[in-house]
Amino acid sequence: EDFMKKKILVIGSLNMDQSIRLERMPLVGETVMGRDITYQAGGKGANQACAAGRLQAQVRMMGCVGADSFGRTLRNQVEGCGVDGSGIRLIEGCATGMAVIYVDGNGDNSIVVIPGANGECSREYLQQMDEWLCWCDYLLMQMEIPHETVLCAAGRAKELGKTVILNPAPVPDSLPEGLLALTDYVTPNETELEKLTGIPASGRENVRLAAEKLREMGAENVIVTLGEDGAYWLGQQKEGFFPSRKVEAVDTTAAGDCFNGAFAAALAEGMDTEEAIRFANGAASIAVTRKGALDSLPDRRETEVAVREI
Repeated sequence: EDFMKKKILVIGSLNMDQSIRLERMPLVGETVMGRDITYQAGGKGANQACAAGRLQAQVRMMGCVGADSFGRTLRNQVEGCGVDGSGIRLIEGCATGMAVIYVDGNGDNSIVVIPGANGECSREYLQQMDEWLCWCDYLLMQMEIPHETVLCAAGRAKELGKTVILNPAPVPDSLPEGLLALTDYVTPNETELEKLTGIPASGRENVRLAAEKLREMGAENVIVTLGEDGAYWLGQQKEGFFPSRKVEAVDTTAAGDCFNGAFAAALAEGMDTEEAIRFANGAASIAVTRKGALDSLPDRRETEVAVREI
């Protein structure tokens, strides 16, 4: 059945995540004791590629890591999720990207990202990997690599007639000129939506207004992830709120990444937008019940069960 599935290319970041668990976030100038520290593969690009890979989609990933032990570990872990990582480049003399994640007793997180080799994900690299852009049907990207690379890849994908999904995270002060017009789906969370549009994204009516503004700015479909409230979709002729499954959240790290990877995987299987959002909500509802990024991503069977429970 694999040949029936459409193909997904994820271009994005790979980070080694250091997760530090602590009772509460320190105030400025304060020292607090942490409970433990763990090292895990992460980065929005890697998380989204692995989320799709775990759900049995056909996925390749492009990105850059340092030619160090973290970089090699990351590439192996991505491939362990069923993703073709042979295009991930090892950059000499450059450290692998890193994220330091603080998770408090409520499961809320604060994250510091050091881009490292992710900054080497350049237009030249895109040009050298052009046959991978030709290969895919869906291109999934985020904003943890140089923005001109994201713009360039989206432009090339549109030339080739591909479907472009942009997760505008971490959200920049402004997106590159013309980027939204090159996307088929833009998937901000409430905070990102607010920053992109200047409209406070609290309450359904404001979410709707802000999504409309994003469409006016060029986006074809806007899908806003709303945490425990599920997701909202605004398309050309359709809109709707999609509830999530009620769960006890333990760690929200990578929940949005899980949603995006699962959404792309569902579209690639031929689901329509509404079905794909429900599927992605089901997957994300599992991810928040587990610690970590890659370790929290669900497999196919679990996701199908979760979707039936929504």
